[in-house]
Amino acid sequence: MPKRKAKVSVSECVACGCCVKVCPQNAIAVSKGLYAEINTELCVGCGKCAKECPASVITLEEAVS
Repeated sequence: MPKRKAKVSVSECVACGCCVKVCPQNAIAVSKGLYAEINTELCVGCGKCAKECPASVITLEEAVS
C-alpha cells in the first residue's frame, strides 16, 4: 500500500483548527492564523484531519518518495 500524506488547499482553508485537534501525530499547525500547514515528516496519512475538516479542504495524496 502506498504511503499517503495530507495536503491542504491553503487558498480555501479557513484556519479553524479542527484538524490540529484531531491529528494524533501533532503534524498540523495553523500558520500565521491563515491556513493549516502539514508537517509531512510527521504525517502518517491516517486521514483523521480530512474527515474532520468542515471546509473539506484537506485531501490525502500518495507521498512522493
